[in-house]
Amino acid sequence: MNEPTAVRHRSLDEIVEGLHVVRQSPQKVGTLALAVRRPAAGLREVLAQAELDPEVGLVGDCWSQRPSSRTADRSPHPDMQLNVINSRFVELIAGPDREAWALAGDQLYIDFDLNVDALPAGSRLAIGDRAVIEVTEQPHTGCAKFAARFGRDAHKLVWSEEGRHLRLRGLNARVIVGATIETGDVVRRLA
Repeated sequence: MNEPTAVRHRSLDEIVEGLHVVRQSPQKVGTLALAVRRPAAGLREVLAQAELDPEVGLVGDCWSQRPSSRTADRSPHPDMQLNVINSRFVELIAGPDREAWALAGDQLYIDFDLNVDALPAGSRLAIGDRAVIEVTEQPHTGCAKFAARFGRDAHKLVWSEEGRHLRLRGLNARVIVGATIETGDVVRRLA
């Protein structure tokens, strides 16, 4: 699908009022709510199944062809293979239409507590029966398109102290063990 159009922008009051739902996200066992492949800039493919691979991240995603300003040679940053966002937060700012969630530009949308204390860098999550990803130290700063798509209030909140602590904009991860994952798969934190 082409990049979807913008959604109705929620007010800061609406978003703050719904944050209690995000704060109640599971910390041990959650769910993969959505997987999205970005085959090229401006394109999104919502997937029922996705293949994770330690070399290329999400197979068919353009991460492996995107230059990074965070590497000396501008090669794709290995610690930014996957962008992971809390599905409850995306639903709060984008509504229930999962096609609209893809506007966030992340690959994995999980019902899981992403806050800094719950998932420090180095934490590992199992998705489904075999896949394992690892939270990296690279901050997920997103892009300027986020404010245009979800509104200035949503953008302001993700950059607030609480928003950064909750990782409302999401986190970066890398694939440790590749496997096929499916929407609805269990996501669990590994010891």
